[in-house]
Amino acid sequence: MAVRVALRNKCGFSGFLLQLSYGSRQGRVCASPVIAAQQRNNSTTTNIKVDFDQSTGVAVMYMQSPPVNSLSLDFLTEFCINLEKLEMDKSCRGLIVTSSQPKVFSAGLDIMEMYGKSPEHCGEFWRAVQEMWLKMYSSNMATIAAINGSSPAGGCLMSMTCDYRIMADNPRYSIGLNETQLGIVAPFWFKDTIINTVGHRTAEMALELGLLFSPSEALKIGLVDQVVPEDQVLTTATQAMTKWLAVPDHARQITKSLMRKPTLDKLTSSREADIQNFVSFITKDSIQKSLRVYLEMLKKRKG
Repeated sequence: MAVRVALRNKCGFSGFLLQLSYGSRQGRVCASPVIAAQQRNNSTTTNIKVDFDQSTGVAVMYMQSPPVNSLSLDFLTEFCINLEKLEMDKSCRGLIVTSSQPKVFSAGLDIMEMYGKSPEHCGEFWRAVQEMWLKMYSSNMATIAAINGSSPAGGCLMSMTCDYRIMADNPRYSIGLNETQLGIVAPFWFKDTIINTVGHRTAEMALELGLLFSPSEALKIGLVDQVVPEDQVLTTATQAMTKWLAVPDHARQITKSLMRKPTLDKLTSSREADIQNFVSFITKDSIQKSLRVYLEMLKKRKG
């Protein structure tokens, strides 16, 4: 059991992809409004910390799940509950998402949610991934990703749901959807999100090759909007938010909906089929074997 817990804490999906590509080297649904309200009243958060400044109407959400903010089922559920709470508070107009962990924004999906699990659990997990994307991509709040570390795979997806992205200027950090490096295919709504962000041709190459971009490369293709010194990411995000909130909320929100609704509708109308496709894929013997190889390699390293 101790080994299993240790592995769970270390296994961001993107880290898995990176290790294998260098050849050594995504049930429980996010809570309904009623359940969410009950949980907010009855529990204290551990994976997410929210600081809300009522004087500015801006909340900062810190992801704080050591060591790499892996997107586990518990993490995603808590993330959605906190997001829903802010969305329901009409005084909250802007949200900045960032990380409390050094050197990483989010390492992506937690592979322990996908390895050796029942089809039912895998479906539950994937529904939570969908819910995070749907809530973030459709948020009425102005949203900014303050990317203060590497943000591959699921971390990249989360950052792309935001209206604006600011990344730390550190060549050791990277961002991108690198799923193909493992033989995984990014689902259509990952694909649509990156196309909407960087354009079709750039997205096509990035997805097929599973590319990870340095901050300067990401800025060049439009995957991020600003690159700033590492110690200025959050302050820059706070400053940038004033520009977004200077626009009347209703005008900004309606425009955002016009831009994003077709993409959102595609997943909303086919969530169950998307879940079934994911479960069918991730439970294949060949994919489970790949996951097992990585986990065994990780245990040897820890040994």
